[in-house]
Amino acid sequence: MDFQAPFTLVFLLITVLTSFAGFQNESLIGRTILWPARMQGPADYYRFITSGFIHQDTMHLLFNMFTFYFIGENVEVIFRALGMHLAYPLLYLGGIVFASLPSFLKNRNNPAYRSLGASGGVAAVLFASVYFAPWAQLLLYFIAVPSIVFAVLYLAYSVYMGRKGNDNINHDAHFWGAVFGFVFTLLVSPDHGRFFIEQILHPQF
Repeated sequence: MDFQAPFTLVFLLITVLTSFAGFQNESLIGRTILWPARMQGPADYYRFITSGFIHQDTMHLLFNMFTFYFIGENVEVIFRALGMHLAYPLLYLGGIVFASLPSFLKNRNNPAYRSLGASGGVAAVLFASVYFAPWAQLLLYFIAVPSIVFAVLYLAYSVYMGRKGNDNINHDAHFWGAVFGFVFTLLVSPDHGRFFIEQILHPQF
């Protein structure tokens, strides 16, 4: 990764540092995690953002940052080439917030519910990548697969883990982050929509 993608580098570094800090400091997690029952007004809404920069454990962190590392730079470079320098951070941060809203609204009166992770932002970037180049090759454990296939596998894993529901990870956020990422990118770059449809109809392996 080079400095053509400064936001990707900054988001990744902050996430890794704050996540590892959280592994050693439960009070930090308590102050930053998405906790709907504790979010009684605008002064508490910072948790929509901060919860996206902490993780449950090392595996959770690696899963999100591995995906983000391999797709974030390309998507950021595309936005910069389109002259939309701030669209990329809005995509990532907006994905984190939007993906948390359904869980927040559903669990406002559930003091036991909490969630954390960059799932929404990563899914938003992933599906922006799919919009721009659905058949571009991504590495999945050193095996090249089309980005649209990777995206489907990513969501399938999230649905499976979400149904297990035995951790604080908001796996459902992958779905809503994906929706946000695709729609956001379509809105800021609508001219690419016809090209996207043509690519879907003419697979390239």
